[in-house]
Amino acid sequence: MYSLQKRGKFIVIEGLDGSGKTTQAKLIAARLSRSHNAIYTAEPSQGKIGTYIREACLYGENRLLNTVEALLFAADRIEHVEHEIKPALAKGRLVLSDRYVYSSLAYQGSAGLSTAWISEINKHALKPDFAIFIDVLPEDVLQRLRRRRSVMENLETQRKVREIYMQYVEKGELSRINGNKSMKEVAEDLAATILNFLENH
Repeated sequence: MYSLQKRGKFIVIEGLDGSGKTTQAKLIAARLSRSHNAIYTAEPSQGKIGTYIREACLYGENRLLNTVEALLFAADRIEHVEHEIKPALAKGRLVLSDRYVYSSLAYQGSAGLSTAWISEINKHALKPDFAIFIDVLPEDVLQRLRRRRSVMENLETQRKVREIYMQYVEKGELSRINGNKSMKEVAEDLAATILNFLENH
């Protein structure tokens, strides 16, 4: 007998560079891999556009126009959704994405672009079921960044980025987690937040 597979859930984890977001996203994906068939993914994606973004935008010496960067991220997002996220959700998997639309709103928005325009070019992107912001003060994240820094990693930029993220926290679109605790404490808070969401949805 044919039966419809229950659709999975799509959860996004956001944060400033150096906030521990990637580490936490990977930890929670591993923790929930058996109980909820979870997978970890990230943006920029591993596709052609995502690879170009990492090579030419984030660490390139000659920056592209902000509008071009925003369009590239939006294009990569569609490719990411169609090739990776939707197929996983169709199989009933829990998809945990390290960055998504809110990163574009925060980072390209901090560079002076209209968040309304950024939202417009991302209007076809799949809406997350739940989105989390791991909040660490800009002064603290810059102390954590010791290796290669992207063009976005300076104090003034990170303050603007956090300000935009917090606007979406206040709107109720992002659930804030205090990232200034120990890695273990943040991991427990993140797990509790996600499990609470899953139990109630």
